[in-house]
Amino acid sequence: MTVLVRDLRSDDPADVAAFAQVRHLAVPFILWTPEAVVHRLVHTPPDARSRSLVAEEDGEVIGTAQIGLVHDSPEPGQGFLNIYVHPQRFRRGAGGLLVRTSEEYLAGEGATKLYSWVLDGPANLAFAERHGYERRRAAHFLRLDLAKAALPPLWTPPPGVELRTAADFADDPRPMFELDAETVADEPSDVDVEFTDYEAWLAETWRHPLLNRELTTVAVVDGRPAAFSVAYTDGTRYSTAMTGTIRAQRGRGLAKLAKTDSLHRARAAGYTEAFTGNDTDNGPMLAINKWLGYEVCATEVRHVRELG
Repeated sequence: MTVLVRDLRSDDPADVAAFAQVRHLAVPFILWTPEAVVHRLVHTPPDARSRSLVAEEDGEVIGTAQIGLVHDSPEPGQGFLNIYVHPQRFRRGAGGLLVRTSEEYLAGEGATKLYSWVLDGPANLAFAERHGYERRRAAHFLRLDLAKAALPPLWTPPPGVELRTAADFADDPRPMFELDAETVADEPSDVDVEFTDYEAWLAETWRHPLLNRELTTVAVVDGRPAAFSVAYTDGTRYSTAMTGTIRAQRGRGLAKLAKTDSLHRARAAGYTEAFTGNDTDNGPMLAINKWLGYEVCATEVRHVRELG
């Protein structure tokens, strides 16, 4: 049996579905759909040099990789590769071949430092170490049973604060872009990121096929979006993609308010399972999620490798 690596055929629905399925089996705590996979391929800016790869064995997709340059960072030369293999197809060489192919490509595109998320398990961590990757920070996946959880009751927003949804900004999303840009800039990360391209944000984020604007709650202060909890849904599951507050309004409980409201909306809409993710050093959000009833269901560890 021979394993080969090739580019994902984005115009082949069966190939895209196989890619999404491997990802779902490997990391079931993230929402993967064929539409989202294609959206990422189509709308990632050219400067990212993004590629999606598959490892194929006798016609079966058994491994996947998403790779590219961190195009929105002010520091050049940074790349990423996130590789997942079908959990029942380990030890067939797919992971190693995907790593080698990805590294060769990214080095050729000018990357000098590579980042990768690795599931926190002995085999996965040992695999990363063998390939020269060093551990950095960690992040938890968290799950909430919306069908059975006793969500905290909603409370009246503070004076001057109004709860709205992202759908209310459909005619002019720019205030949402400005909110997203400021909160992302302060999110724990190994790589500094700057959102400066509004049109790219519209294509990549605002029109993302998983974004549920009706379930995305926005706390508006004096007419300006100040905090939000971004909801992704895939038809059956709900996930929080981002929760944050602008610097000037922190310490008022607005992120907690927005996320609580969004979860209530999700349950009312019929969703029974909620996921989110947290950097292990992000104490405030971990406290909010614990208060809401989320429990850790898995952990990933950020790894880095210096090339050359």
